[in-house]
Formats: sequence, structure tokens, C-alpha cells
Amino acid sequence: MGTQDAINNIIRLVGGEGNINKVWHCMTRLRFDLVDDNKVDQSEIKKLPGVLGAQLQSDQFQIIIGPKVNSWYEQMLTVLGTDDAPAATAQKGRKSLVSMFMDTVSGVFGPIVPAIAGAGMIKGLLAGLIALKLVSAKSDTVVVIDLIASGVFYFLPFFLAVSAAKIFKTNEYLAAAVAACLMYPSLIEAAKALAAHQPDAVSAFWLLNAIPVSVFNYSASVIPVIFSILALSYIHRWVDSFMPDVLKTVFTPTLTLFLGALAALVVIGPIGIYLGKALAFFIEGLFGVSASFAGLVVGAIRPVAILTGMHHAMTPIALQNFSDRGYDMLMPMMFMANMAIAGATFAIWRISKNRQDRTVTLSAGISALLGITEPALFGVLTRYKKAFIAATVASSLASAFIAFFGVRLYGYILSSIFSLPAYIGPYFMFALSGVAISLVLSFTLTTMLVGKVEDDA
Repeated sequence: MGTQDAINNIIRLVGGEGNINKVWHCMTRLRFDLVDDNKVDQSEIKKLPGVLGAQLQSDQFQIIIGPKVNSWYEQMLTVLGTDDAPAATAQKGRKSLVSMFMDTVSGVFGPIVPAIAGAGMIKGLLAGLIALKLVSAKSDTVVVIDLIASGVFYFLPFFLAVSAAKIFKTNEYLAAAVAACLMYPSLIEAAKALAAHQPDAVSAFWLLNAIPVSVFNYSASVIPVIFSILALSYIHRWVDSFMPDVLKTVFTPTLTLFLGALAALVVIGPIGIYLGKALAFFIEGLFGVSASFAGLVVGAIRPVAILTGMHHAMTPIALQNFSDRGYDMLMPMMFMANMAIAGATFAIWRISKNRQDRTVTLSAGISALLGITEPALFGVLTRYKKAFIAATVASSLASAFIAFFGVRLYGYILSSIFSLPAYIGPYFMFALSGVAISLVLSFTLTTMLVGKVEDDA
């Protein structure tokens, strides 16, 4: 059975086109918002070639494909006959706030993760080369490479705006226009002047001497943009509902952009900034109680979060930390979790006797080392619960270890073994030790707990 046949069967087994409200993808999973989840035949979907796993989580039906997910997604859209997710004729019951949040975060960040991960990897390798003094930080080469790596993060609001527009079903170019308002140089320059406590700095621009436009630097921000585009989607539909047909072409986008941008600048943007700061403050407070305890908790929940598809909830917090503080301590813990998953998977590969299983397991272990853990989790560790427990324990202890020594990152990077150059500096030895703890401890615990895979599968 080829990929196209598998896709046709997936559509049939989730209840057909009429049962699909929306379909999107992250780095490894096809994610479905379905009208009736009871129509899904999970057991048959899991048997399809190329499918690593399937689950219903937070009102999403998720099919784990692995690195080829984008190709599968594109072919699925071709079969469905649309350039975007289809809209079903019926709607399911009202979702919980948690489910809506997870849908939004995974939907917005999923498509742009390749750009973030690619730029982050370049940034991490560049930091390593500078730390090793192989290149000069002031050289033209570094300037050029840095702009390639940093451009995605500086202009992140544009990426988020376009991605959020697809999720909220509004015009992508109006969304980009709102992001452009938040990124306009005069606003950013005023924010930088205010941060530098310059005498002529202003804290707000006044519209008609009555409406304050608070001065913030929205570059690399996350929450303000997502909520601004959510508001834009409602504003667009509201304006379009009463605008006469003869005027819609010109005046619907005009009024929508004006009201949407004004709402973003005056209300939503500032609230989003403070909400982002509050989330970061909460995480910082957890570290304030005990860095090791924070690492113990985050490291323990990370493998489960990946398994349930809720790991994207940590991404906005990490990005907000980079924006506000210039560093983040969550992503190193994500790194430890990935290495622990890889270690447990390699242990299963070592003790496995079946040649075909060994090939699949080795591939999954290497993938986990490179930062893609779903093949290992769904293809291997869910079959061996003791191995999953071993990975969780190793992730938790390694995260507590690096948190105790204050290991941090200064830029977003994919959590893979190739991320190590990004840690070169005062925390490098602790990061390296954490990786060793994750790999060795998870490998050893899995070997001890599982024994022979034939007896534990």
C-alpha cells in the first residue's frame, strides 16, 4: 500500500470528508478537528503503513507520521480538493478552554516550527563557533550568518500572524498588516528609547489626544500577536456582515484593518505583553522556590506532554523568556527529555532480538537524538511501559541537575544532539553532563527494568 492509498484510508477511517472540520499538522503529526470522534476507527488507522500511532487527545484526533508529515498533509489536501482545511457542515459540542488553547497553540506553531528550528540551529552553531573562537564575533561573516538566523525571531509576529489567520479563518494579508503595525519602526524605536531611559522617551502615543497607544517592543513577541489576530477574525466577520455588497471590496478591509490594528495597539497588545510576562513570572517563581524542584517537575512532565501532544504549550513561554530576559531555562530541560527518550530507545534496540524491530528501533533512536521523539515514543516506548518510565525518571533527574547549575540558552534551538554547540560557555560542562546523565541513566534503567523485550512487550 502506497502513501496515497494510506491517506485515502485515513480520510475514510476518520469518518469521511464530511466528518472533518479542520486538519493541520505539526512537525510529526496530522491533527484533526472532527465533528464526531466516535466515527474514528483508531485500531485500523494504526495498522496503516507509515502510521506510527494514533490517539484522541484534548478534542483533537492525532495521527503520528514522523518527519514525512508535511508530504502526507499536502497529499491529503489534494484529495480533499482544497488548499486549506475543509469545513464540515456540522459542528461538535463546545470545547473546553484547555482544548481550545491546545488547538490554537499547536495549530499556530506547528507550520512555522521548521523555520524556527532551522534558524535556531544556525544560531546555535554560530554561537558555538564564536565561543570556540573559530570565527570573530565582529566579522562580516558572523554578521551575515546572524541576520539569517535572527531574522525569523525578530520578525516572528509576521509568521505567527499568517499562521494564526489560517487557524482563525481570516484574511492572511490583513493579519500580516496588523503585525506590521506592531512592528513599525517608530513604535520599536520609541520602546527602545523608553527601555534605555532616554530623556525624550515617551511611554505612549496619543490618538486624537484621547486614546493612548502604549509603547512596547513587539518584535519576537508571541501572545500579543495571536490574540490580536483572533480579535481581527471577529472584527472582519462583523464588518462584513453589515457592509453592503457594493462596498465590501474596498471598505470591508479598510474598516477591518483600522479597527483590528487599533484594538491590537491600544488593548490587546499591551494585555498580551503583560500576560506573557505573567506566564514567564510564574515559571520564574517556580525556579525561585527551587531550581532543582522546577527541573524535577518539568523534566517529569515533558515526555508525557509530548506523548499527549501538549508539549507546544511550553513554546510560547520559552519564546517570551528569550524576548523579556534574553535567555531561557526551559529549553535545556526539553533537551534532557529528548536525550532520555533516545537513551531508552537505544536500550530497547540493544536488547531486542527481532531483526525487523531492531531496524525500526534504531531509526527511532537516531531520530530522537536529532530532536524528533515521536517515532521513539509512539513506535517503541509506548510498547514498553517500563522503558517509558525509565526515560521519564532520567529526564526528571537530568533536568533537576542542569537546573541546579543554572544551565540556560540564549536563543531558540531545536533540542537535538547538534544543539550542544549552543551551550558552549560557562554552562557547557553542566549541559554536557546533563546529556550524559539522560542518555546513560535512561539506557541503564531500561536495560535493568525491561530485560528481554519478548517478555515485556
